[in-house]
Amino acid sequence: MVDVKNSVTKEEWQVRQDLAAFYRTIPYFGWDDLIFTHISAKVPGTENEFLINPYGFLFEEITASNLVKVDLKGKIISETNNFINPAGFTIHSAIHESREDAHCIVHLHSNDGVAVASLKDGLLPLSQTGMLVRNQIAYHDYEGVALFEDEKERLVKDLGESKLMILRNHGTLALGTNVAEAFTNIYFLEKACTYQVRAMAGKLELNDPSEEAKETTRQQGEGSTGMAAALVWPAIKRKMEKIDPSFMN
Repeated sequence: MVDVKNSVTKEEWQVRQDLAAFYRTIPYFGWDDLIFTHISAKVPGTENEFLINPYGFLFEEITASNLVKVDLKGKIISETNNFINPAGFTIHSAIHESREDAHCIVHLHSNDGVAVASLKDGLLPLSQTGMLVRNQIAYHDYEGVALFEDEKERLVKDLGESKLMILRNHGTLALGTNVAEAFTNIYFLEKACTYQVRAMAGKLELNDPSEEAKETTRQQGEGSTGMAAALVWPAIKRKMEKIDPSFMN
C-alpha cells in the first residue's frame, strides 16, 4: 500500500480530499451511474497532472488515497495498483487542455440530466433555477460514445467560455476553478433538470414567466456561483464527513 498522504504536497492532499468528497455527493444526490462518469481535478502547482477515479470503483468507495494521477493523455503517473478508463478521460482532457480555468470538471449521466439532454429544446425557463442557469449552458451534439480524439475539437468549440454544458442525448457537464465551484455549478444544473422533468410529467399547462422576469433572473444568476460555492461547499463537505468520513483517508 502506498502512503499517498505523505508522498504528495499538502495542497494536493487537500484537493484529493475535496475531490473524494465530491465523488461521495454523487450517489448521495442520486446522480451516479454505477462505475461510469467521472470528476477530475487539476493537481495544484502542475500544468498537466490531474486526479480522477479508479475504474471499477463505485463513487461511494472513492477516497483521497485511491484517486489516480494522470497526464493529459490519461497515462498514469502516480504509484498505484488501480487503473482508469482511458475513454472516460477523453472529454475531461479536451477541456483541461483548452481551458485554464477548468481546474475541476464533472460529467454525469443522471436520470433527469439525460432526460433533458434528450429533449430538442434542452433546458427550458420553467423554474427559477432553470432561468438562473439557462443562458449559461452550452450544447454539444451527440456523436456516439466519446472515444475518439477528433471529437475533442468540436466539443471544446461548442463549450466556448461556458462553465455548463448539456451533451445532447448523453448527460450534463460542469467545470469550475476549484472543486467547490464545479460542485455548485453541477448542482444547479441538475436541480433545474429535475424541476423541468417533474413539471413536464404532470401533463398540465406550464406557466411561462414574462420575458422581463426571465431577463432579470438571468442577470441575477451571472457571477453568483463563486459566492454560493464559498458558502455551499464547506457545508456539503461537512455533510459527507458526517455520513462517512472514510473519503478523507
